[in-house]
Amino acid sequence: MRAANKLNEPVLILNVNYEPLHVCNTKRALALVWQGKADIILNGRGTIRSASAEFDIPSVIKLGYMVRRPRLQVSLTKREILRRDDYTCQYCGRKSHVLTIDHVIPRRLGGEHKWTNVVAACPPCNRRKGGKTPETANMTLRRQPFQPSPSAYYRFGHHLNTHHEWEEFILGW
Repeated sequence: MRAANKLNEPVLILNVNYEPLHVCNTKRALALVWQGKADIILNGRGTIRSASAEFDIPSVIKLGYMVRRPRLQVSLTKREILRRDDYTCQYCGRKSHVLTIDHVIPRRLGGEHKWTNVVAACPPCNRRKGGKTPETANMTLRRQPFQPSPSAYYRFGHHLNTHHEWEEFILGW
């Protein structure tokens, strides 16, 4: 693997209490370690060389200071709705990355734009439902919409497919 590719690999950043905070690239993680702001917790990627030094390539780093932040909430965006619904139409069950957002109770009938009223729908199902409720359109939801919890697994779990070593730090938060 070329050095440029190694510098763009994801690195998990942990708070002082080992709470997963963020995922950054290797270049940023190395800068934090070099500045003394973080320590390498897990190094499973070898080393990278500069003209005068050799550095361990971190997979997980822990900050040396506590980052206080308010309790996170998952933003109500199209990307997060599709992610919550696993890129699956909630009416017919078709998996696709070409999906639309449907208001279960249409806005024109007083439906709100909130987590419990929006679902992922394929374009044919969205057209078929139109501006009707699922009952009047004779369509049923596969799963009731809900607001996802902002757990570490929800936020960073998609990285576990390629970074199994992060599992001990992500699960349980």
